[in-house]
Amino acid sequence: MVGSRRTFFKVSGLAAAGMLVHGTAKADPWDEVDAILARIKPPAFPDEDFDVTAYGGKADGKTDNTAAFRKAVEAANAAGGGRVVAKGGTFLTGGITLLSNVNLFVDKGAKLLFSPDQKKYLPVVETRWQGIECLNHQAFVYANKATNIAITGGGTLDGQGQTWKPWGSGGSDWSQLQKWGADGTPVAQRKLGDGHKLRPNLIQFVSCENILISGITIERPPMWSVHPVKSRNITVEGVTINSRGGGGNNDGVDPECCTDVHIKDSTFNTGDDCIAIKSGRDVDGRRVNMPSQNIVIENNKFVFSNRGAICIGSEASGGARNIYARNCAVNQANTSDQLWYAVFIKTSKYRGGVVENVHFRDITANKLTKSPVFITLNYSGSGNSGPVVNPVVRNMTFERLIVAGSKEYAVEIDGLSASKVTNVIVSNSKFTAISKGGNKLTNSQNITFPGTTVNGKPA
Repeated sequence: MVGSRRTFFKVSGLAAAGMLVHGTAKADPWDEVDAILARIKPPAFPDEDFDVTAYGGKADGKTDNTAAFRKAVEAANAAGGGRVVAKGGTFLTGGITLLSNVNLFVDKGAKLLFSPDQKKYLPVVETRWQGIECLNHQAFVYANKATNIAITGGGTLDGQGQTWKPWGSGGSDWSQLQKWGADGTPVAQRKLGDGHKLRPNLIQFVSCENILISGITIERPPMWSVHPVKSRNITVEGVTINSRGGGGNNDGVDPECCTDVHIKDSTFNTGDDCIAIKSGRDVDGRRVNMPSQNIVIENNKFVFSNRGAICIGSEASGGARNIYARNCAVNQANTSDQLWYAVFIKTSKYRGGVVENVHFRDITANKLTKSPVFITLNYSGSGNSGPVVNPVVRNMTFERLIVAGSKEYAVEIDGLSASKVTNVIVSNSKFTAISKGGNKLTNSQNITFPGTTVNGKPA
């Protein structure tokens, strides 16, 4: 075991719940949660409906409803707001752009079936692709600089993402975008879209405020499922994400450079990370220099992921701070090889940025493929798009984690010799059936385990 560690045998309330800085316990970091949640207020909308069928829409699964949705959204916006309603069947459509004060309401039993025709998501729009700004296909539901927007109802958004899978990871287009980001090419000149192969997200809201995504089911996205960018006051609640079978890299909810976010009461069955908090990639991410902060994740169920349940990174160049997660169940079905990590914090020596003040409590997990808590500054998927700028990862607490089963370690920390992971407390937690036993700590300092056991022994 490499790195330094101190174990407390007597646990005081402040030492277990707060961070120890220069030997002095700070106040409980969870005291900040109520203030964060008090600021997050879902938008309200006028009590007026704009049924898509009144604008030429047909729920027959065959008719192209792109124009009908556009007309309904524009009418609702012009009237001062309301619900654009899809009900009673399957609506085939291209891209939908929401405007301020519009709630896209997909009724229970209704489905938005997104066209596989890539030209339905043009012209190009301002977007971000894996943490680098560019002009590319719009997300299937998109908004830019809108206020008070929502997607609600009990219906389904089906991205038919498998039709986009041949585009893969972007190939030469992705290489070109990374080069543009590293070279500081003006964003207006980073034009992709038609003839290029960077898959769009299913839902992406850019520079928006007052967002609600509630009650819907998402299936088969072409890439990430829900991706708010540079936005504020966001509520994601009661959402079911079944992203497996989509286009690949099918994350669940990825807030990027966002402030005041509440993700709750949702279920994740994803082809990649379930929740991934991001803030830009390498040189371009540091140029934007906007953190993701004040995020509360609670009461969620994580069914499947071949990566992590709750993640930070790897695109974290703008930093991430004040991240809280509680009362979540990882692999509740207790079936082997359903998820890799419960907590996955990942970055690299090219990212830069500060990840700090991260707090998890009351998380249960079963039969994980990898270490339940994995913090790495050597993430192999990060690539190299710019000079070495070491990240800083510090000040984290993990309380009352109950983990039954891991094929690796309990807690694994993999820092850099030039930038150690510092000040991590894992308190009052219980890890059982940990195959490799104990923890693996490399290039880390002030990592403590008060009241925590691994396979029945003090950590």
